Amino acid sequence: MTNIQLVAAIIFAIALIHTFAAKSFERLAHRHPKHAGLLHLLGEIEVVFGFWAFVLIVAMALVSGGKAALDYAESRHYTEPLFVFVIMVIAASRPVLEIVKTLISVIARTVPLNTTIVQVWLCLALVPLIGSLITEPAAMTLAALMLGPLVFRPGIPESLKYAALGVLFVNVSIGGTLTSFAAPPVLMVASTWNWDSAFMVATFGWKTAIAVLINATGVTFLLRSHLKEHRPEEGQDAKSGVPMIVSAVHLVFLSAVVLFAHHPVIFIGLFLFFLGFTKAYEQFQSPLILKEGLLVGFFLAGLVVLGGMQQWWLQPIVASLEPTALFFGALGLTAITDNAALTYLGSLIDGMSDTAKYMLMAGAVAGGGLTVIANAPNPAGVALLRHGFNDESIDMLGLLAGALLPTAIAALCLLLF
Repeated sequence: MTNIQLVAAIIFAIALIHTFAAKSFERLAHRHPKHAGLLHLLGEIEVVFGFWAFVLIVAMALVSGGKAALDYAESRHYTEPLFVFVIMVIAASRPVLEIVKTLISVIARTVPLNTTIVQVWLCLALVPLIGSLITEPAAMTLAALMLGPLVFRPGIPESLKYAALGVLFVNVSIGGTLTSFAAPPVLMVASTWNWDSAFMVATFGWKTAIAVLINATGVTFLLRSHLKEHRPEEGQDAKSGVPMIVSAVHLVFLSAVVLFAHHPVIFIGLFLFFLGFTKAYEQFQSPLILKEGLLVGFFLAGLVVLGGMQQWWLQPIVASLEPTALFFGALGLTAITDNAALTYLGSLIDGMSDTAKYMLMAGAVAGGGLTVIANAPNPAGVALLRHGFNDESIDMLGLLAGALLPTAIAALCLLLF
């Protein structure tokens, strides 16, 4: 352990505490209007890790010199934050959202139950599983945008909102395990451990699908009395009628970005073409979620900077645990780190048994809904849904409480089946 590693660990711990205290800054902003702007900024969960990453770089410059600080910042890989930003904006575009909404509505109308109840269930069950094809960040974006007016609105008790949020986060985390390219923690080890999509379905996918269905059914049952038939907002129908060719082009952009997810030069170029296309056909577009996407990218980039200095204490813990202990260790460590970072550290360990690899991955994906930093798509869900909560802020303890039961169900399915 070097001095800068110790400083980085302390700053990382402060950033973690800040995420749990973010809602307190929102309350302080109302009490101290003179400093409301700064307090609102500090209360933005998406800002937390980016802010403390800058603090780390400054501390590193003071301790190790400016060149060392710049070299470290430039040595980090920012592909994931860039990808999440791009995929969020494209997935949330009106043509893509309308396609998914139509699919959900068609399926919901075929079921002889309250249509809104079925729609909520599909958003919490089907969409996270589709994440195995369109990637977890895209699934989170689509599910959050569709659930917002149905569940995260006035009239729904806060406790049920947190329960739904916990289920959404957990289901997205485990729902991407049917393939080897959609879930960040799987992606980190797939090539190193030779895990292809057939292996993922046979080893993880069917188990996590069972957990997704149980979680979605349970929270939808709790919400049933609060879900009334949802009517489109005034003027919403006038927005419908996106030409098929425009929708098809948007789907091509979405598919291409997923295909080139590891090549930022390509998917950023595609994104620039996408922006030009939306401008050319702006009559069929809604405002793009650029602000929300940038905030999420900033959060994840900060996590990349801060997390890169935690290997010195994380990797020895992962390497020293027996398989069963490794499962529960990964489950807990994911909540305070990032499940992709955790599995990546595991991929660096020589001689891990197949059982240990399974336990590490199972614990990492099962714990992916416990906190906002546990899984890369979670900040996207927070950014899109926080306006539906009191003070327009999500309490991290509330999220933790809401995610405990679905996490336990996911863990049981992965351990017992």
